[in-house]
Amino acid sequence: MPGSPARPNFLVIVADDLGFSDLGAFGGEIATPNLDALALEGLRLTDFHVAPTCSPTRSMLLTGTDHHIAGIGSMAEAIAPEQIGQPGYEGYLNERVVALPELLREAGYQTLMAGKWHLGLTPELAPHARGFERSFSLLPGAANHYGFEPPYDESTPGILKSTPALYIEDDQFVEQLPEGFYSSDAFGDRLIQYLKERDQARPFFAYLPFSAPHWPLQAPAEVVAKYRGHYDAGPEALRQERLQRLKQLGLVAEDVQAHPVLALTQEWERLTPQQRAISARTMEVYAAMVERMDWNIGRVVDYLRRQGQLDNTFVIFLSDNGAEGALLEAFPKFGPNLQSFLDQHYDNSLDNIGNANSYVWYGPRWAQAATAPSRLFKAFTTQGGIRVPALLRYPELRRQQGQIDHSFATVMDITPTILDLAGVRHPGSRWRGREVAPLRGKSWLGWLSGETGAPHDEHHVTGWELFGMRAVRKGPWKAVYIPAPLGPESWQLYDLSKDPGEIHDLAKHEPAKLAALIEHWHEYAEETGVVLGRSPFQPD
Repeated sequence: MPGSPARPNFLVIVADDLGFSDLGAFGGEIATPNLDALALEGLRLTDFHVAPTCSPTRSMLLTGTDHHIAGIGSMAEAIAPEQIGQPGYEGYLNERVVALPELLREAGYQTLMAGKWHLGLTPELAPHARGFERSFSLLPGAANHYGFEPPYDESTPGILKSTPALYIEDDQFVEQLPEGFYSSDAFGDRLIQYLKERDQARPFFAYLPFSAPHWPLQAPAEVVAKYRGHYDAGPEALRQERLQRLKQLGLVAEDVQAHPVLALTQEWERLTPQQRAISARTMEVYAAMVERMDWNIGRVVDYLRRQGQLDNTFVIFLSDNGAEGALLEAFPKFGPNLQSFLDQHYDNSLDNIGNANSYVWYGPRWAQAATAPSRLFKAFTTQGGIRVPALLRYPELRRQQGQIDHSFATVMDITPTILDLAGVRHPGSRWRGREVAPLRGKSWLGWLSGETGAPHDEHHVTGWELFGMRAVRKGPWKAVYIPAPLGPESWQLYDLSKDPGEIHDLAKHEPAKLAALIEHWHEYAEETGVVLGRSPFQPD
Protein backbone atom coordinates (compact mmCIF):
# COMPACT_ATOMS: atom_id res chain seq x y z
CA MET A 1 0.00 0.00 0.00
CA PRO A 2 1.51 3.39 -0.94
CA GLY A 3 2.72 5.37 2.06
CA SER A 4 2.47 2.41 4.44
CA PRO A 5 5.50 1.87 6.74
CA ALA A 6 7.91 -0.91 5.88
CA ARG A 7 7.33 -4.10 7.78
CA PRO A 8 10.12 -4.76 10.27
CA ASN A 9 12.84 -7.32 9.76
CA PHE A 10 13.64 -9.79 12.53
CA LEU A 11 16.94 -11.18 13.81
CA VAL A 12 16.61 -13.85 16.52
CA ILE A 13 19.92 -14.92 18.06
CA VAL A 14 20.27 -17.87 20.46
CA ALA A 15 23.31 -18.88 22.50
CA ASP A 16 23.67 -22.49 23.60
CA ASP A 17 24.15 -22.99 27.38
CA LEU A 18 25.22 -19.39 28.04
CA GLY A 19 25.18 -18.40 31.72
CA PHE A 20 23.16 -15.49 33.10
CA SER A 21 26.22 -13.32 33.90
CA ASP A 22 28.53 -14.30 31.02
CA LEU A 23 27.96 -11.12 28.98
CA GLY A 24 29.56 -7.83 29.97
CA ALA A 25 26.18 -6.09 30.03
CA PHE A 26 24.99 -8.78 32.46
CA GLY A 27 27.91 -8.53 34.87
CA GLY A 28 30.52 -10.66 33.15
CA GLU A 29 34.20 -10.11 32.44
CA ILE A 30 34.17 -11.82 29.03
CA ALA A 31 34.69 -9.45 26.10
CA THR A 32 31.26 -9.18 24.43
CA PRO A 33 31.25 -5.64 22.98
CA ASN A 34 28.68 -6.33 20.27
CA LEU A 35 26.03 -7.85 22.51
CA ASP A 36 26.80 -5.23 25.16
CA ALA A 37 26.11 -2.48 22.62
CA LEU A 38 22.78 -4.06 21.64
CA ALA A 39 21.88 -4.41 25.32
CA LEU A 40 22.82 -0.86 26.28
CA GLU A 41 20.99 0.58 23.27
CA GLY A 42 18.03 -1.69 23.91
CA LEU A 43 16.33 -3.50 26.76
CA ARG A 44 17.80 -6.04 29.19
CA LEU A 45 15.38 -8.60 30.65
CA THR A 46 16.25 -10.02 34.08
CA ASP A 47 13.26 -12.35 34.59
CA PHE A 48 13.09 -14.07 31.21
CA HIS A 49 12.39 -17.82 31.27
CA VAL A 50 12.96 -20.79 29.00
CA ALA A 51 12.83 -24.58 29.31
CA PRO A 52 15.56 -26.36 31.31
CA THR A 53 17.40 -27.59 28.19
CA CYS A 54 18.03 -26.67 24.58
CA SER A 55 15.67 -28.48 22.19
CA PRO A 56 12.56 -27.90 24.35
CA THR A 57 13.37 -24.18 24.43
CA ARG A 58 13.95 -24.02 20.68
CA SER A 59 10.60 -25.68 20.01
CA MET A 60 8.85 -23.15 22.26
CA LEU A 61 10.68 -20.24 20.63
CA LEU A 62 9.60 -21.22 17.11
CA THR A 63 5.98 -22.11 17.92
CA GLY A 64 4.83 -19.95 20.83
CA THR A 65 3.56 -22.98 22.71
CA ASP A 66 4.80 -25.56 25.22
CA HIS A 67 7.44 -28.11 24.21
CA HIS A 68 5.26 -31.03 25.35
CA ILE A 69 2.75 -30.00 22.67
CA ALA A 70 5.37 -29.27 20.00
CA GLY A 71 6.98 -32.74 20.05
CA ILE A 72 9.88 -32.27 22.46
CA GLY A 73 8.17 -33.38 25.68
CA SER A 74 11.56 -34.81 26.48
CA MET A 75 14.81 -34.40 24.61
CA ALA A 76 15.04 -36.97 21.82
CA GLU A 77 18.24 -38.26 23.39
CA ALA A 78 16.55 -38.97 26.73
CA ILE A 79 12.98 -40.14 26.10
CA ALA A 80 11.89 -42.56 28.83
CA PRO A 81 10.23 -45.89 27.97
CA GLU A 82 6.91 -44.60 29.33
CA GLN A 83 7.01 -41.66 26.90
CA ILE A 84 7.83 -43.50 23.66
CA GLY A 85 4.97 -43.19 21.18
CA GLN A 86 3.04 -40.67 23.27
CA PRO A 87 1.73 -37.48 21.63
CA GLY A 88 4.19 -34.67 22.16
CA TYR A 89 7.15 -37.03 22.60
CA GLU A 90 8.04 -37.54 18.95
CA GLY A 91 11.53 -36.11 19.50
CA TYR A 92 11.14 -33.60 16.66
CA LEU A 93 9.01 -30.57 15.84
CA ASN A 94 5.70 -32.26 15.10
CA GLU A 95 2.70 -31.49 12.90
CA ARG A 96 0.56 -30.40 15.84
CA VAL A 97 2.18 -26.96 15.65
CA VAL A 98 2.75 -24.37 12.95
CA ALA A 99 6.24 -22.88 13.04
CA LEU A 100 6.94 -19.15 13.03
CA PRO A 101 8.96 -19.25 9.76
CA GLU A 102 6.11 -21.09 8.06
CA LEU A 103 3.70 -18.29 8.92
CA LEU A 104 6.14 -15.49 8.07
CA ARG A 105 7.10 -17.04 4.75
CA GLU A 106 3.44 -17.40 3.87
CA ALA A 107 3.05 -13.68 4.66
CA GLY A 108 5.84 -12.64 2.29
CA TYR A 109 8.89 -12.70 4.54
CA GLN A 110 12.17 -14.20 3.40
CA THR A 111 13.13 -16.74 6.06
CA LEU A 112 16.81 -17.47 6.67
CA MET A 113 18.64 -19.64 9.19
CA ALA A 114 22.23 -20.54 10.07
CA GLY A 115 22.92 -22.50 13.23
CA LYS A 116 21.87 -25.37 15.44
CA TRP A 117 18.45 -26.92 14.79
CA HIS A 118 18.04 -29.85 17.26
CA LEU A 119 14.40 -30.35 16.24
CA GLY A 120 14.75 -33.29 13.85
CA LEU A 121 17.60 -35.23 12.26
CA THR A 122 16.38 -36.03 8.74
CA PRO A 123 15.84 -33.83 5.67
CA GLU A 124 12.07 -34.06 5.98
CA LEU A 125 12.38 -32.70 9.54
CA ALA A 126 15.06 -30.13 8.81
CA PRO A 127 14.63 -26.32 8.82
CA HIS A 128 13.80 -26.11 5.10
CA ALA A 129 10.77 -28.37 5.77
CA ARG A 130 9.50 -25.99 8.48
CA GLY A 131 9.47 -22.73 6.60
CA PHE A 132 13.06 -21.64 6.03
CA GLU A 133 13.84 -20.69 2.43
CA ARG A 134 17.58 -20.89 3.05
CA SER A 135 19.22 -22.76 5.90
CA PHE A 136 22.58 -24.13 6.97
CA SER A 137 22.16 -26.18 10.13
CA LEU A 138 23.70 -28.51 12.64
CA LEU A 139 20.90 -31.05 13.07
CA PRO A 140 21.75 -32.71 16.43
CA GLY A 141 22.25 -31.13 19.82
CA ALA A 142 26.05 -31.05 19.81
CA ALA A 143 29.11 -31.71 17.67
CA ASN A 144 32.80 -30.98 17.57
CA HIS A 145 33.03 -27.28 16.73
CA TYR A 146 35.88 -27.94 14.29
CA GLY A 147 34.31 -30.98 12.67
CA PHE A 148 37.08 -33.25 14.00
CA GLU A 149 36.02 -36.88 14.24
CA PRO A 150 38.13 -39.72 15.63
CA PRO A 151 37.45 -43.28 14.47
CA TYR A 152 34.56 -44.89 16.29
CA ASP A 153 32.48 -48.06 16.36
CA GLU A 154 29.36 -49.40 18.06
CA SER A 155 31.01 -49.05 21.48
CA THR A 156 31.51 -45.30 21.07
CA PRO A 157 29.39 -43.19 23.46
CA GLY A 158 26.43 -41.78 21.56
CA ILE A 159 27.20 -38.12 22.29
CA LEU A 160 30.51 -38.47 20.43
CA LYS A 161 29.05 -39.92 17.24
CA SER A 162 28.80 -36.68 15.30
CA THR A 163 30.00 -36.46 11.71
CA PRO A 164 30.08 -33.70 9.08
CA ALA A 165 27.02 -35.28 7.45
CA LEU A 166 25.04 -34.08 10.42
CA TYR A 167 25.17 -30.60 8.91
CA ILE A 168 22.59 -29.84 6.25
CA GLU A 169 22.11 -26.99 3.81
CA ASP A 170 18.53 -26.64 2.69
CA ASP A 171 17.57 -30.27 1.91
CA GLN A 172 21.05 -31.66 1.21
CA PHE A 173 23.43 -33.12 3.79
CA VAL A 174 26.86 -31.48 3.87
CA GLU A 175 29.21 -34.40 3.31
CA GLN A 176 32.45 -32.48 3.69
CA LEU A 177 33.06 -29.42 5.86
CA PRO A 178 35.49 -26.85 4.44
CA GLU A 179 39.07 -26.47 5.61
CA GLY A 180 39.30 -24.24 8.67
CA PHE A 181 35.69 -24.86 9.71
CA TYR A 182 34.64 -23.52 13.12
CA SER A 183 30.96 -23.60 13.99
CA SER A 184 30.40 -20.01 15.12
CA ASP A 185 32.35 -18.59 12.19
CA ALA A 186 30.51 -20.84 9.75
CA PHE A 187 27.10 -19.76 11.04
CA GLY A 188 28.07 -16.09 10.86
CA ASP A 189 29.48 -16.52 7.34
CA ARG A 190 26.43 -18.32 6.04
CA LEU A 191 23.85 -15.94 7.47
CA ILE A 192 25.70 -12.94 6.03
CA GLN A 193 25.80 -14.74 2.68
CA TYR A 194 22.05 -15.36 2.79
CA LEU A 195 21.40 -11.73 3.74
CA LYS A 196 23.50 -10.54 0.81
CA GLU A 197 21.71 -12.85 -1.63
CA ARG A 198 18.20 -12.17 -0.35
CA ASP A 199 15.38 -10.52 -2.24
CA GLN A 200 15.79 -6.89 -1.15
CA ALA A 201 12.12 -6.15 -1.87
CA ARG A 202 10.97 -8.46 0.91
CA PRO A 203 11.43 -8.13 4.69
CA PHE A 204 13.41 -10.92 6.33
CA PHE A 205 13.25 -13.19 9.36
CA ALA A 206 16.78 -14.34 10.23
CA TYR A 207 17.43 -17.02 12.85
CA LEU A 208 20.99 -17.35 14.20
CA PRO A 209 21.09 -20.11 16.84
CA PHE A 210 24.69 -20.88 17.80
CA SER A 211 25.98 -24.19 19.14
CA ALA A 212 28.43 -22.20 21.31
CA PRO A 213 29.33 -22.26 24.13
CA HIS A 214 27.97 -25.82 24.37
CA TRP A 215 30.54 -28.55 25.06
CA PRO A 216 32.97 -29.69 23.77
CA LEU A 217 34.72 -26.48 24.84
CA GLN A 218 36.77 -25.44 21.81
CA ALA A 219 37.87 -22.05 20.51
CA PRO A 220 40.60 -20.44 18.38
CA ALA A 221 43.89 -20.46 20.26
CA GLU A 222 44.53 -16.75 19.78
CA VAL A 223 41.24 -15.92 21.52
CA VAL A 224 41.88 -18.41 24.33
CA ALA A 225 45.28 -16.81 24.94
CA LYS A 226 43.58 -13.51 25.86
CA TYR A 227 42.14 -15.18 28.97
CA ARG A 228 45.29 -16.94 30.11
CA GLY A 229 45.52 -16.71 33.90
CA HIS A 230 42.25 -14.83 34.22
CA TYR A 231 40.49 -17.61 36.16
CA ASP A 232 43.36 -18.83 38.32
CA ALA A 233 41.56 -17.78 41.51
CA GLY A 234 38.83 -20.35 40.84
CA PRO A 235 35.06 -20.42 40.40
CA GLU A 236 34.06 -19.09 43.81
CA ALA A 237 36.16 -15.94 43.31
CA LEU A 238 34.53 -15.47 39.90
CA ARG A 239 31.09 -16.02 41.43
CA GLN A 240 31.61 -13.27 43.99
CA GLU A 241 33.03 -10.85 41.40
CA ARG A 242 30.05 -11.34 39.13
CA LEU A 243 27.52 -11.06 41.92
CA GLN A 244 29.02 -7.72 42.88
CA ARG A 245 28.78 -6.45 39.30
CA LEU A 246 25.20 -7.70 38.97
CA LYS A 247 24.34 -5.57 41.98
CA GLN A 248 26.25 -2.55 40.66
CA LEU A 249 24.42 -2.77 37.32
CA GLY A 250 21.01 -3.01 38.98
CA LEU A 251 20.35 -6.47 37.54
CA VAL A 252 19.80 -7.98 41.00
CA ALA A 253 18.92 -6.38 44.33
CA GLU A 254 21.70 -5.16 46.63
CA ASP A 255 20.53 -7.47 49.43
CA VAL A 256 20.11 -10.59 47.28
CA GLN A 257 21.07 -13.90 48.86
CA ALA A 258 22.75 -16.33 46.48
CA HIS A 259 21.93 -20.00 46.73
CA PRO A 260 24.87 -22.01 48.10
CA VAL A 261 26.89 -23.89 45.50
CA LEU A 262 25.80 -27.50 45.06
CA ALA A 263 28.46 -29.73 43.51
CA LEU A 264 29.90 -33.22 43.78
CA THR A 265 33.30 -32.00 42.67
CA GLN A 266 36.06 -30.94 45.05
CA GLU A 267 36.33 -27.35 46.21
CA TRP A 268 39.04 -25.30 44.51
CA GLU A 269 41.25 -25.29 47.61
CA ARG A 270 41.33 -29.08 47.69
CA LEU A 271 42.49 -29.48 44.07
CA THR A 272 46.11 -30.13 43.17
CA PRO A 273 47.94 -27.40 41.23
CA GLN A 274 47.59 -29.47 38.04
CA GLN A 275 43.87 -29.97 38.58
CA ARG A 276 43.42 -26.25 39.14
CA ALA A 277 45.36 -25.41 35.99
CA ILE A 278 43.21 -27.75 33.89
CA SER A 279 39.97 -26.46 35.41
CA ALA A 280 40.97 -22.83 34.85
CA ARG A 281 41.92 -23.63 31.26
CA THR A 282 38.44 -25.03 30.56
CA MET A 283 36.97 -21.74 31.74
CA GLU A 284 39.44 -19.80 29.58
CA VAL A 285 38.28 -21.74 26.54
CA TYR A 286 34.65 -21.24 27.49
CA ALA A 287 35.22 -17.48 27.68
CA ALA A 288 36.90 -17.54 24.28
CA MET A 289 33.90 -19.36 22.80
CA VAL A 290 31.59 -16.65 24.10
CA GLU A 291 33.83 -13.89 22.76
CA ARG A 292 34.02 -15.54 19.33
CA MET A 293 30.25 -15.92 19.23
CA ASP A 294 29.91 -12.22 20.05
CA TRP A 295 32.39 -11.36 17.28
CA ASN A 296 30.25 -13.20 14.75
CA ILE A 297 27.11 -11.49 16.01
CA GLY A 298 28.94 -8.20 15.49
CA ARG A 299 29.67 -9.12 11.87
CA VAL A 300 25.96 -9.71 11.18
CA VAL A 301 24.88 -6.54 12.99
CA ASP A 302 27.54 -4.46 11.21
CA TYR A 303 26.35 -5.77 7.84
CA LEU A 304 22.77 -4.76 8.64
CA ARG A 305 23.96 -1.34 9.83
CA ARG A 306 25.92 -0.74 6.61
CA GLN A 307 22.86 -1.72 4.59
CA GLY A 308 20.70 0.74 6.50
CA GLN A 309 18.54 -2.12 7.81
CA LEU A 310 19.51 -2.33 11.48
CA ASP A 311 17.09 0.21 12.91
CA ASN A 312 14.20 -1.45 11.09
CA THR A 313 15.21 -4.84 12.48
CA PHE A 314 13.76 -6.22 15.71
CA VAL A 315 16.79 -7.92 17.30
CA ILE A 316 16.39 -10.31 20.21
CA PHE A 317 19.07 -12.39 21.89
CA LEU A 318 18.70 -15.12 24.51
CA SER A 319 20.32 -18.20 25.94
CA ASP A 320 18.41 -21.45 25.50
CA ASN A 321 18.86 -22.55 29.14
CA GLY A 322 21.07 -21.97 32.15
CA ALA A 323 24.79 -22.66 32.16
CA GLU A 324 25.75 -26.32 31.69
CA GLY A 325 26.95 -27.80 34.97
CA ALA A 326 26.63 -31.51 34.26
CA LEU A 327 29.47 -33.90 34.95
CA LEU A 328 29.12 -35.92 31.78
CA GLU A 329 31.45 -38.64 33.06
CA ALA A 330 28.97 -39.29 35.91
CA PHE A 331 25.83 -39.16 33.73
CA PRO A 332 24.38 -42.71 33.37
CA LYS A 333 23.03 -41.92 29.90
CA PHE A 334 26.55 -41.57 28.49
CA GLY A 335 27.77 -44.89 29.82
CA PRO A 336 30.87 -45.97 31.72
CA ASN A 337 33.18 -45.92 28.71
CA LEU A 338 32.98 -42.18 28.01
CA GLN A 339 36.16 -41.23 29.87
CA SER A 340 38.13 -44.18 28.52
CA PHE A 341 37.13 -43.31 24.96
CA LEU A 342 38.19 -39.70 25.46
CA ASP A 343 41.51 -40.83 26.93
CA GLN A 344 42.10 -43.05 23.89
CA HIS A 345 41.08 -40.69 21.08
CA TYR A 346 41.48 -37.13 22.38
CA ASP A 347 44.32 -35.09 23.85
CA ASN A 348 43.02 -33.29 26.92
CA SER A 349 46.43 -32.27 28.18
CA LEU A 350 46.66 -28.75 29.56
CA ASP A 351 48.32 -27.19 26.51
CA ASN A 352 45.89 -28.85 24.07
CA ILE A 353 42.57 -28.06 25.76
CA GLY A 354 40.42 -26.03 23.38
CA ASN A 355 41.83 -27.49 20.18
CA ALA A 356 39.87 -29.66 17.74
CA ASN A 357 41.20 -32.92 19.20
CA SER A 358 40.27 -32.04 22.78
CA TYR A 359 36.93 -32.76 24.40
CA VAL A 360 36.16 -31.11 27.76
CA TRP A 361 33.41 -29.45 29.77
CA TYR A 362 33.75 -27.16 32.78
CA GLY A 363 31.49 -28.63 35.48
CA PRO A 364 29.08 -27.44 38.16
CA ARG A 365 31.21 -24.91 40.02
CA TRP A 366 32.00 -22.71 37.00
CA ALA A 367 28.35 -23.05 35.92
CA GLN A 368 27.13 -21.75 39.27
CA ALA A 369 29.50 -18.81 39.02
CA ALA A 370 27.39 -17.87 35.98
CA THR A 371 23.90 -18.69 37.30
CA ALA A 372 24.26 -17.03 40.73
CA PRO A 373 22.31 -15.87 42.62
CA SER A 374 20.03 -18.59 41.25
CA ARG A 375 19.90 -22.22 42.30
CA LEU A 376 21.69 -24.85 40.19
CA PHE A 377 21.96 -24.85 36.38
CA LYS A 378 20.85 -26.39 33.08
CA ALA A 379 18.37 -29.31 33.20
CA PHE A 380 16.83 -28.15 36.49
CA THR A 381 13.51 -26.35 36.85
CA THR A 382 15.10 -24.18 39.51
CA GLN A 383 15.89 -20.60 38.51
CA GLY A 384 19.46 -21.47 37.53
CA GLY A 385 18.13 -23.75 34.82
CA ILE A 386 15.29 -21.68 33.41
CA ARG A 387 16.12 -17.98 34.00
CA VAL A 388 18.48 -16.75 31.30
CA PRO A 389 19.93 -13.51 29.92
CA ALA A 390 17.83 -11.89 27.22
CA LEU A 391 17.95 -8.55 25.46
CA LEU A 392 16.19 -6.84 22.60
CA ARG A 393 16.80 -3.81 20.43
CA TYR A 394 14.22 -2.13 18.23
CA PRO A 395 14.38 1.69 18.11
CA GLU A 396 10.78 1.96 16.94
CA LEU A 397 9.79 1.09 20.51
CA ARG A 398 11.81 3.88 22.09
CA ARG A 399 10.22 3.84 25.54
CA GLN A 400 12.09 0.67 26.41
CA GLN A 401 15.47 1.54 24.95
CA GLY A 402 18.47 1.70 27.30
CA GLN A 403 16.48 0.18 30.15
CA ILE A 404 16.51 -2.83 32.47
CA ASP A 405 13.18 -4.56 33.02
CA HIS A 406 12.41 -7.05 35.81
CA SER A 407 9.06 -8.24 34.43
CA PHE A 408 8.36 -11.95 34.09
CA ALA A 409 8.38 -13.18 30.48
CA THR A 410 8.93 -16.47 28.65
CA VAL A 411 10.38 -17.75 25.40
CA MET A 412 6.83 -18.63 24.27
CA ASP A 413 6.14 -14.90 24.02
CA ILE A 414 8.58 -14.38 21.14
CA THR A 415 6.47 -15.91 18.37
CA PRO A 416 3.29 -13.91 19.18
CA THR A 417 5.38 -10.73 19.54
CA ILE A 418 7.02 -11.18 16.14
CA LEU A 419 3.72 -12.07 14.50
CA ASP A 420 2.14 -8.96 16.03
CA LEU A 421 4.94 -6.69 14.82
CA ALA A 422 4.79 -8.27 11.35
CA GLY A 423 1.03 -7.85 11.13
CA VAL A 424 0.53 -11.61 10.77
CA ARG A 425 -2.31 -13.42 12.50
CA HIS A 426 -1.74 -16.85 14.03
CA PRO A 427 -4.23 -19.29 12.47
CA GLY A 428 -5.53 -20.47 15.83
CA SER A 429 -6.48 -24.15 15.74
CA ARG A 430 -6.27 -25.01 12.01
CA TRP A 431 -3.65 -24.36 9.34
CA ARG A 432 -3.48 -25.81 5.83
CA GLY A 433 -6.12 -28.41 6.57
CA ARG A 434 -4.68 -29.76 9.80
CA GLU A 435 -5.27 -29.08 13.47
CA VAL A 436 -2.55 -27.02 15.15
CA ALA A 437 -2.05 -25.85 18.70
CA PRO A 438 -2.95 -22.27 19.58
CA LEU A 439 -0.43 -19.90 21.10
CA ARG A 440 0.32 -20.13 24.82
CA GLY A 441 2.66 -17.13 24.84
CA LYS A 442 1.58 -13.49 24.80
CA SER A 443 2.65 -10.65 22.54
CA TRP A 444 4.86 -8.00 24.15
CA LEU A 445 3.75 -5.24 21.79
CA GLY A 446 1.49 -3.55 24.34
CA TRP A 447 4.19 -3.74 27.01
CA LEU A 448 7.00 -2.55 24.73
CA SER A 449 4.91 0.34 23.41
CA GLY A 450 3.93 1.45 26.92
CA GLU A 451 0.25 0.58 26.67
CA THR A 452 0.48 -2.08 29.41
CA GLY A 453 2.69 -2.31 32.47
CA ALA A 454 4.06 -5.83 32.05
CA PRO A 455 3.93 -8.76 29.61
CA HIS A 456 1.92 -10.87 32.09
CA ASP A 457 -0.25 -9.91 35.05
CA GLU A 458 -0.06 -11.35 38.57
CA HIS A 459 -2.70 -13.99 37.74
CA HIS A 460 -0.72 -15.55 34.89
CA VAL A 461 0.41 -19.16 35.48
CA THR A 462 3.37 -20.85 33.79
CA GLY A 463 4.37 -24.49 34.26
CA TRP A 464 7.51 -26.48 33.54
CA GLU A 465 8.46 -30.18 33.39
CA LEU A 466 11.47 -32.02 32.07
CA PHE A 467 13.10 -35.28 33.22
CA GLY A 468 10.53 -35.45 36.06
CA MET A 469 11.62 -32.06 37.38
CA ARG A 470 8.65 -29.75 37.78
CA ALA A 471 7.85 -26.13 38.56
CA VAL A 472 4.95 -23.73 38.40
CA ARG A 473 4.84 -19.98 38.88
CA LYS A 474 2.11 -17.46 39.53
CA GLY A 475 3.19 -13.90 40.20
CA PRO A 476 6.21 -14.02 42.52
CA TRP A 477 5.30 -17.44 43.93
CA LYS A 478 7.00 -20.54 42.58
CA ALA A 479 6.68 -24.21 43.50
CA VAL A 480 9.49 -26.60 42.55
CA TYR A 481 9.72 -30.41 42.58
CA ILE A 482 13.13 -32.01 42.09
CA PRO A 483 13.09 -35.84 42.25
CA ALA A 484 15.73 -37.94 43.97
CA PRO A 485 18.67 -38.34 43.81
CA LEU A 486 19.13 -34.68 42.84
CA GLY A 487 16.45 -33.20 45.08
CA PRO A 488 14.19 -33.87 48.07
CA GLU A 489 11.44 -35.48 45.95
CA SER A 490 8.84 -33.17 47.45
CA TRP A 491 7.32 -29.84 46.46
CA GLN A 492 9.09 -26.73 47.71
CA LEU A 493 7.69 -23.19 47.78
CA TYR A 494 9.48 -19.87 47.23
CA ASP A 495 8.56 -16.19 47.11
CA LEU A 496 10.91 -15.02 44.36
CA SER A 497 10.24 -11.35 45.11
CA LYS A 498 12.07 -11.81 48.41
CA ASP A 499 14.09 -14.94 47.71
CA PRO A 500 15.30 -15.14 44.07
CA GLY A 501 17.96 -17.66 45.11
CA GLU A 502 15.30 -20.21 46.16
CA ILE A 503 16.89 -20.63 49.58
CA HIS A 504 13.98 -20.36 52.04
CA ASP A 505 11.41 -23.10 51.49
CA LEU A 506 8.01 -21.84 52.64
CA ALA A 507 6.10 -25.08 51.98
CA LYS A 508 5.36 -25.67 55.68
CA HIS A 509 4.50 -22.02 56.36
CA GLU A 510 2.19 -21.48 53.36
CA PRO A 511 0.43 -24.83 52.78
CA ALA A 512 -2.59 -23.27 51.10
CA LYS A 513 -0.41 -21.30 48.69
CA LEU A 514 1.56 -24.43 47.85
CA ALA A 515 -1.57 -26.54 47.36
CA ALA A 516 -3.00 -23.97 44.94
CA LEU A 517 0.20 -23.90 42.92
CA ILE A 518 0.37 -27.71 42.77
CA GLU A 519 -3.20 -27.73 41.45
CA HIS A 520 -2.13 -25.23 38.79
CA TRP A 521 0.75 -27.54 37.85
CA HIS A 522 -1.61 -30.49 37.39
CA GLU A 523 -3.80 -28.33 35.16
CA TYR A 524 -0.72 -27.39 33.13
CA ALA A 525 0.31 -31.05 32.85
CA GLU A 526 -3.15 -32.06 31.62
CA GLU A 527 -3.31 -29.19 29.10
CA THR A 528 0.09 -29.93 27.62
CA GLY A 529 0.10 -33.74 27.80
CA VAL A 530 2.94 -34.26 30.27
CA VAL A 531 3.93 -37.93 30.64
CA LEU A 532 6.20 -38.46 33.63
CA GLY A 533 8.96 -40.97 33.03
CA ARG A 534 12.14 -42.28 34.56
CA SER A 535 14.75 -39.55 34.88
CA PRO A 536 17.93 -40.01 32.81
CA PHE A 537 19.83 -38.74 35.87
CA GLN A 538 18.87 -41.83 37.84
CA PRO A 539 21.41 -44.68 37.83
CA ASP A 540 20.47 -47.74 35.79
